[in-house]
Amino acid sequence: MTDKKSKKYYKLNLADLPDDLFDKSVPVSKWLDLATCVEDKFPPNSLNKVPPIDRQVEIERTVGIALYMLGNVLPFALPMLMFAALLSDIGYLCLKCFLVYFGTLFCINKYYFLPIFVKKYKRKKYLSDTDYADNQYLYTERNNQKYMNSQFVWPESLHRPLMEEKMGKNQLHQPMIFCAIPHGAAPLGITAYPIWSKLFNNRLCHWTCAPVVLKLPIISTYMRQVGYIPAKARHILDTLTKKEDNIGIILDGIAGMFQSHNEIAHVQARKGIVKIALRAGAPIVPVYGFGHTSLWKVVVDPFGILENLSVKMDVALTPFFGRFNWFLGPPQRVAIAMCLGEPVRCPKIAEPTQADIDKYHQQLLDGYLEVFEKHKEAYGWGDKELQFV
Repeated sequence: MTDKKSKKYYKLNLADLPDDLFDKSVPVSKWLDLATCVEDKFPPNSLNKVPPIDRQVEIERTVGIALYMLGNVLPFALPMLMFAALLSDIGYLCLKCFLVYFGTLFCINKYYFLPIFVKKYKRKKYLSDTDYADNQYLYTERNNQKYMNSQFVWPESLHRPLMEEKMGKNQLHQPMIFCAIPHGAAPLGITAYPIWSKLFNNRLCHWTCAPVVLKLPIISTYMRQVGYIPAKARHILDTLTKKEDNIGIILDGIAGMFQSHNEIAHVQARKGIVKIALRAGAPIVPVYGFGHTSLWKVVVDPFGILENLSVKMDVALTPFFGRFNWFLGPPQRVAIAMCLGEPVRCPKIAEPTQADIDKYHQQLLDGYLEVFEKHKEAYGWGDKELQFV
């Protein structure tokens, strides 16, 4: 770990960012001008506030996130419902209700909200076929930031003006790996995509996801066009070394979905990303997403059957409930604080030994503990402890 003596921390509240600054063409200095700085730590309960937001934004996210969640299960649910419809009248009724529900959400989103917010945020079109960096400024992700009052916190060692002063511009633009936990039902804190691509360096950040997700109809098109890649070693290493872009990864993956309201991270055996970092010589930044485990209530069976199946199949097989107890619905309006820790500086080693991997993996775990302990009181979680399994 580096720069452990740092006592200054910076915060950027994305919900307070003026809409005209949420644009690819805006220089990062405009964002940094709005960041606040404190010595040692932020005051208790200062990172967990959820102020009222524009009602139109709130309703759009209520519909939009519910539609997104439904889109993830559609390819799996639809064949089963069609088969059930052939067997009974009840099955036919369930299929009909599902299609009406999905169609209603889709039409409200596409024909009502999309034209309104594309115009409001002055976008030429919703998605570009080639400009992934611009696609990261979608209105849906902007509204996510407002819905959850998203805040980013980082140490002085990652503050861009100081990094440039101490390390020089060439070193500053070195690709990074943002390694976030916990996953929760859905890690919405990472959807502030421009932050990862712009605030700390000028490298487009590609988040990773289960390969099966990038095979889903509709959803996969959107995810690819904001830069997602499969969570496979070859794709990650090529992105770091050939494209020289940033990588974002949720380290506890699908196993982290089953820890709703518990700060338990499945990372003890997740060492593959450290091996990749060493081969690329890329720093790993530990990131803790305060609030991720509070967005939805995940239904967990007492025998762990669904969890084991989900991990083995690399796809989530668990129901969860959101705001208003809405099945697969929008999340609770909970503040999200993405808190970054001190980067783990990994030397470039063509063939790292297991001892090398273990050493830097332990530094990563220490980084998670450090960032959690540093900011948990500011989030109102002074009594919680982070556990690794």
